[in-house]
Amino acid sequence: MAAETSIVTGISGRYAVALFEMARDAKLLDAVASDLDQIQDMLRESEELRRLVESPVLRREEQARAMAALLERAGIGELVGRFVGVVAQNRRLFQLRKIISDFRALLARHRGETVAQVTSATPLNPGQLAALKAALKDAVGRDVNIDARVDARLIGGLVVQVGSRMVDASVRSRLENMKVAMKGVA
Repeated sequence: MAAETSIVTGISGRYAVALFEMARDAKLLDAVASDLDQIQDMLRESEELRRLVESPVLRREEQARAMAALLERAGIGELVGRFVGVVAQNRRLFQLRKIISDFRALLARHRGETVAQVTSATPLNPGQLAALKAALKDAVGRDVNIDARVDARLIGGLVVQVGSRMVDASVRSRLENMKVAMKGVA
């Protein structure tokens, strides 16, 4: 496991490793991954939930109760529900998105896959994700698990990072490059 844990660091990494090891030992990796994907979708879709998770004002008990109710209503499994409860009690709920990302990296490494962090200006539809996954698999030579994020500041295009390699094909970076190039002309 030591080789797998070296791909995640910090607070979120420690929590992700703990959850990964519990899920692996209980033979619930797929179920936990599915639950975490559902939570990530909920966070992506609900600004109120993001505020709840990121709020430094709410007390830990309030955050834990609210998250427990939401996760129970969403049908999230017991292991992930208890884990999120511990994260909330430890005042680390603001790290939940990064914990999920780190868990996915650990799971991908465990399965022999590569994780690609893809940031786009707007959410990618399933067809776009499938095409991107196929293109990345051809480029990398192994299965690729996509961690999709949205950043409207990109204006358009994509930023793709696989390991230490990054391709920035965003409109924002092209405009910034053009701005630098134009400084020499004026």
